[in-house]
Amino acid sequence: MITRREFVIGASSFALAPVLTLANNQSDLSYDDLVSQTYKHHQQLITKHSDILRELVRYGTMAANSHNTQPWKFKLTDHEIHILPDFSRRCPAVDPDDHHLYASLGCAAENILIAANAFGLHGDLIIQEEHESTIIISLDKSKEHTTSAYEAIPKRQCTRAPFNGKQVSSSVLNQIATYANSSDIDIHLLTTNKSKKVITDYVVEGNSIQMDDKAFVEELQDWIRFSEADALEFRDGLTYRSTGTPSVPNWIGNLLFKLMYRKNNENDKYREQIASSAGIIVFSCTNQTKPDWVNAGRAYQRFALLSTANGIRHSFINQPVEVPELRPQLANYLELGDKLPDLIIRFGYGDPTPRTLRRPIDQVLI
Repeated sequence: MITRREFVIGASSFALAPVLTLANNQSDLSYDDLVSQTYKHHQQLITKHSDILRELVRYGTMAANSHNTQPWKFKLTDHEIHILPDFSRRCPAVDPDDHHLYASLGCAAENILIAANAFGLHGDLIIQEEHESTIIISLDKSKEHTTSAYEAIPKRQCTRAPFNGKQVSSSVLNQIATYANSSDIDIHLLTTNKSKKVITDYVVEGNSIQMDDKAFVEELQDWIRFSEADALEFRDGLTYRSTGTPSVPNWIGNLLFKLMYRKNNENDKYREQIASSAGIIVFSCTNQTKPDWVNAGRAYQRFALLSTANGIRHSFINQPVEVPELRPQLANYLELGDKLPDLIIRFGYGDPTPRTLRRPIDQVLI
């Protein structure tokens, strides 16, 4: 989630790619095996309650999150799943108030609530603000049923590529927006060329400001896993597969990053990506509290899952939210009144892209 950074360098830029790629071909298989093990539904009957709770946590970890930092910890009791922020994985440069971090927790919570139904459980969610806004999901027995959103959980991804320009029918958009809707979050759909152009201008301006910020660039670079070895060891961050680059030693990856990561190139990429999109969706809320950010993440996750179920892909373009001076300007353009935009997503039809990895369940349980 939830920031939308893609360090993508075309194959033509790498005449030396075969030399730089790790020689051990088994490492590619290991990466693919990990992806297959992560993004799948349970393939055997799970009846033990403690095992079901662990499986629900696994569904939670498939949720969107900023820079793939996976900024969450989970605690299990007999009939509850607690989701806590992991501040050791925060991104202070791009997300100084932890807005994206708490939205990420909301994404994980929504996955768990949806998956619980498939195991014959019903979840009720509360947020304990006095305890760093810990999310508590209480689970009770219910009738087992699955939904298209549940089926889409392992398939959902942020697609770091242009779309094909095909439009999404208004009936499908209305269905998705209705499913994502909640009483405390407003949804704004933008599908005209004029509105997409305005959003593009905000994204490009925000991207330019961020790329002139040394702390932002260094933070982004810290979360890129350039080598196969690091990707497999850490299982977080923006791995080389997901960024479209070959696996290279870290010192080469860091050098190439400094040489190739340029403002104009990135701005041109965002212009192309938004122009190829069917539209843009903006989530906003009146208050800017941690529970509001959690709920914004939940609403996004519902949008993302039902979009995925309908063959629609998406990615974040959150620069106008992340740059403080642009956020109220965008709110004024959208006529939000006293609300502020929280999450901005482009959507459309296109091909899947390589997946990021997720950490093992035992690493996120406390």
